[in-house]
Amino acid sequence: MKLLHIDSSITGSDSISRRLSRDIVARQRAIHPDLQVEYLDLAAQAPQPLSLNALGFRAPAQDDSLTEAQRLENEVSEALVSQLLETDIVVIGAPMYNFTIPAQLKSWLDRVAQAGRTFKYTESGPVGLLSDKTVILALSRGGIYSANPDMEHQESYLKSIFGFMGVSDIRAVRAEGLNMGPEHRERGLAQAQADIQALMAA
Repeated sequence: MKLLHIDSSITGSDSISRRLSRDIVARQRAIHPDLQVEYLDLAAQAPQPLSLNALGFRAPAQDDSLTEAQRLENEVSEALVSQLLETDIVVIGAPMYNFTIPAQLKSWLDRVAQAGRTFKYTESGPVGLLSDKTVILALSRGGIYSANPDMEHQESYLKSIFGFMGVSDIRAVRAEGLNMGPEHRERGLAQAQADIQALMAA
């Protein structure tokens, strides 16, 4: 069994989402002693945002008109989508930045959301191809947004795009209110640990 552990926070050792994702992976290792874990730190290894050069994966593989820059970007996209396709469990540490996910995580998603690889178009509409995956989201938020869905574009977006790619087993651990004072922070961290416990029990 393979697990892909992704972090996207830019705050290093101070990151709560990194702490939560690390705890989740450690518990998965305890449950699955033969687990193979690959780690991707998007704060350090982020792919470039989509550009004309980075759209090369939409062109036929044998297209001789691709430039050298496009071929290099193709290699990045191919490596990322292949890594995702080969894994069974994806654990993503994602803080909320300005009501949504970090730009580097969005760049990764833009690279792996590939027609013919992670979803396909049919006469009835798009069909996801990742139905065999489990995605676990380790989410951190400075405020409390679970009761304010109009401003929450972090968990909702991640569930939408992975659902689009066919993942039905999407689980979330949330630490909210982290910047609202010591009491809220303690409560948020306690709730996240309770979420992890419940997730492992399930």
